[in-house]
Amino acid sequence: MAGWLRSLLGALLLLEVAVALSFLHHRYEEMVQALFRVQSLCPYVTRIYSIGRSVEGRHLYVLEFSDFPGIHEPLEPEFKYVGNMHGNEVLGRELLLQLSEFLCEEYCRGNERITRLIHDTRIHIMPSMNPDGYEVAAKQGPDSNGYLTGRNNANGVDLNRNFPDLNTFMYYSGEISGPNHHIPLPDNWKSQVEPETLAVIQWISGYNFVLSANLHGGAVVANYPYDKSQDQRFRSHRRTVNTPTPDDKLFQKLAKTYSYAHGWMHRGWNCGDYFADGITNGASWYSLSKGMQDFNYLYTNCFEITLELSCNKFPPEEDLERQWMANREALVAFIEEVHQGIKGMVSDENNNGIAGAVISVQGISHDITSGDMGDYFRLLLPGTYTVTASAEGYQPQTVTTTVGPAAPSLVDFQLKQDVVRKPPERKVSGTRMNNKALQKKVVPRATRQWT
Repeated sequence: MAGWLRSLLGALLLLEVAVALSFLHHRYEEMVQALFRVQSLCPYVTRIYSIGRSVEGRHLYVLEFSDFPGIHEPLEPEFKYVGNMHGNEVLGRELLLQLSEFLCEEYCRGNERITRLIHDTRIHIMPSMNPDGYEVAAKQGPDSNGYLTGRNNANGVDLNRNFPDLNTFMYYSGEISGPNHHIPLPDNWKSQVEPETLAVIQWISGYNFVLSANLHGGAVVANYPYDKSQDQRFRSHRRTVNTPTPDDKLFQKLAKTYSYAHGWMHRGWNCGDYFADGITNGASWYSLSKGMQDFNYLYTNCFEITLELSCNKFPPEEDLERQWMANREALVAFIEEVHQGIKGMVSDENNNGIAGAVISVQGISHDITSGDMGDYFRLLLPGTYTVTASAEGYQPQTVTTTVGPAAPSLVDFQLKQDVVRKPPERKVSGTRMNNKALQKKVVPRATRQWT
């Protein structure tokens, strides 16, 4: 009887979740209700938090999926999706709401793939980074929405042109052997960014994100860094200067994972444009400065790509279900890409984790760092690599490891403390003396003069 009752309650729960999967455009209050509905249906594996507020005071909500919500588990990578950065590009917003409900539903059903993903990954989903702009666009509606209506935030600023420009610093410092990761921010950066941008920067500074995607609209292509061209001689909006990162092959693989799991992105011909394999280097398409995906790569450990998901920035509701079916597998498959390469712990001789240790891969001039607990995650393609861990006050350690095509290889480092030798004391007339005694010996009191 108890087993029958549990089955009935389970069926009713799934029915409730299924009913929630409605293909409609969600205004801000409706979006918030949808997020809290998911949290109430899957309370043990979800958490809702706000990273800040928009110009008009709307919360920038994030829904987290994890077997221990709110807690970073060592060796469990952090992943994020960000949607609706441009307020009038709304498909990503709706897809992330659908994804949230889908993950909850499949977890309740006992789907092994989704259960494993939630247990092994800390997933953060922000459906809307620009809720103010969305409200402006939504008032126009899908049929009469202008190409730029609602794109910017309430202060009229394009949020994807609002992050500190670390590319210019990186291009310059590369010529003088400067840093290739965690490039410092300018002193006055907070006064130059919008509230939404500030909230995101503080967010990604507080979590050791490993992989991310930023969902846009207006084209159908997976766009990877760099977005900004190194060649500053070009001044036109449209440029075709391929500007690869040191991880270019890895980024291409990440982009292809999404495009080939998508219903039609990989075909290349979409919206009157052609992109081979449905992917493009950002600067090769057109160069933009102060974008979010480049900022993630240059300031944090996070590898981010930008997903352009629809020709129509504000598609009609009758098209949402088709778009969801085209993107569902791709959204899940891309999260799974966070589990590749190498990961491990960097600790001292007493097994205490070392935060901020630098992980360098020979032949790839882009380093990452360990998190607060000493764990690190380095996305890599299959192959054999020479990897070095180093930290201030410790002797570096180098190992050679082989990365396979499936799960990440576990590579731990235990660093020995770097013993600083004291300089030998100077001898005078065969006698060991300290500095004060040496001074007295060399400069007798009778001969000292005031200076």
